[in-house]
Amino acid sequence: MINFTNAIFVKLRQVTNENFAELITPMFAADEKILSSFQAIRDGLVFTDKRIIAINIEGLTGKKIDFTSLPYGNIQVFSVTTAGTLDMDSELELYFTGLGVVKFEFESRVSVYEICRVISEYVLK
Repeated sequence: MINFTNAIFVKLRQVTNENFAELITPMFAADEKILSSFQAIRDGLVFTDKRIIAINIEGLTGKKIDFTSLPYGNIQVFSVTTAGTLDMDSELELYFTGLGVVKFEFESRVSVYEICRVISEYVLK
């Protein structure tokens, strides 16, 4: 599992859902669908209709990959900070039961409002 106390996914940019589909769809639950995908240099973050999957590609060859499943049902609180004039990145902080705080940083072009809508839709059920 990714050590979220020391790892912050930074500069995530939106990519097509196909970027990580081949890696993660074999572990999907029945009828699970990708909603949106984001990528840093090699690492990724995928929002599905059931959970958030953090993808950490390790090593020089990138053959070792860590997948951490973060179910929406374990989110207690979330916070979003939008990009400003000097601070060009948006931030998403999620507070998970049993895990603590998980922080993701997005490029300013990413719509954090859309991310909030998706999280709200699944957390507030």
